[in-house]
Amino acid sequence: MTGKKDARWWVLLVILTAPLLYVIDIFIINIAIPTIKSGLGATQGEIQLVIAGYLLGSACFLIIGGRAGDYLGRKKVFFWGMLSFTVASCLCGAVQTMLQLNIARFLQGVSSAFMVTQSIALIQDLFPEPRERARAIGWYGITLSIAAIIGQILGGYLAETRTVIEGWRLIFFINVPVGCLALWAIRKYLPETARQTGVRFDYPGALLLTVGLGSCIYSITEGREQGWPLWSLVALVAGSAVMTVFFVRQKRKTAAGSHPLMDTQLFRDRHFIIGLLAVLFHFMFHTAYLLMVAVYLQNGLGISALECGLYFIPHAVLFMGSSVLASKWLVTYGKKVLLGGLLIIFASFVLQMQMFSTHSMPVLNIALIGLYGLGNGMVLPFLLNIVLDSIPPQHAGLSAGIFSTFQQIASALGISIIGGIFYNSVGSESAAGYKLALDNGLAAGIVCMTIVAGMLMALPAGVRKDGRANVVSFE
Repeated sequence: MTGKKDARWWVLLVILTAPLLYVIDIFIINIAIPTIKSGLGATQGEIQLVIAGYLLGSACFLIIGGRAGDYLGRKKVFFWGMLSFTVASCLCGAVQTMLQLNIARFLQGVSSAFMVTQSIALIQDLFPEPRERARAIGWYGITLSIAAIIGQILGGYLAETRTVIEGWRLIFFINVPVGCLALWAIRKYLPETARQTGVRFDYPGALLLTVGLGSCIYSITEGREQGWPLWSLVALVAGSAVMTVFFVRQKRKTAAGSHPLMDTQLFRDRHFIIGLLAVLFHFMFHTAYLLMVAVYLQNGLGISALECGLYFIPHAVLFMGSSVLASKWLVTYGKKVLLGGLLIIFASFVLQMQMFSTHSMPVLNIALIGLYGLGNGMVLPFLLNIVLDSIPPQHAGLSAGIFSTFQQIASALGISIIGGIFYNSVGSESAAGYKLALDNGLAAGIVCMTIVAGMLMALPAGVRKDGRANVVSFE
């Protein structure tokens, strides 16, 4: 029995390759955008699609990807998702035009949706005991942080690499050996899960979801970049209407017991709703914060892309340390751990607003960014626990897809709303202009953080330890 338990932690390493690669490919591209633009002669609009297309492809298929694991088996979907991601990465590195790159990036995002949702669902399946679940989710959160930092550092390093292969192409090719190793490990070590049989896939629902989410997220992402032209507002309204039709249709199918893509009974769970709202507002300010600080350091203080990535190493280390400790405290102290993390983040934001200046102070900058990582390590990984509270195993894939979809929507809203406040506040392209913009962006982040704290306070204080919900629960 002990051997089986130990083996699960080795299997967890295999599972975590999906979020590792997924997040790396978000952040690695941000640093390398200038070299890709010059290498392929891209326009500003085309280069924006390199980022937006990846997120769009992922967001549109997260719920579908999670549901596919319920129907087909998580190991099978995980394997084919990883294989598709690896092939798409290879295509990204081999492209000759921006159109080819944007198509390949979209396919890369779609494939990531199928493998990332399986990783979350597999954690639910493999770690039913609350304390072990908390540890496993803690490592999931640590992986997200490590991947973000690896992406920033690798993006800066590889973009400046001069070999036979252009540096920006290596950014994509580096996924290939990692993906191949992961495919071998998935086949050899990952157990298959039970499948839902005798159920037909809801193809019309999948189409409505893809069109609705795609329209909303694309209009939010690109609309802000282009000054909210009429087409973006029309697309946003149309996408919202399609999503309304989708939800009404899913509600009717749920009531009729006719196998909907999304079981709307999940949204009757008060804790599930509170968890999703907490995820929404937390990822809004988290994604925007990483963007704002990177722009402030590079454009405002004039440090290099590689140096900027190095500034975030203590952030990653402190995030890892606090995540490990929080995973042990969570079963005993429940939501107090997350509230304590939010308090540390609040202190970090206030200190940055007061102490960051118009000239570089490396030690201070690194310390306060690190303080943010310390607090965030106590919050971000364990929002997943709240969302999955009381979710039965048969809905593991669906709940993972909904969690990841809200995370993506939150990231798009964070870049659009808080990022919009930041960019609109810059004014002059000077250190003072970027400092003012950072202050305004951090103030907006504090508002979102207050809402997250309110959502957590709405949950009861105790912690259920009986394992009935298969997760650490606040009840």
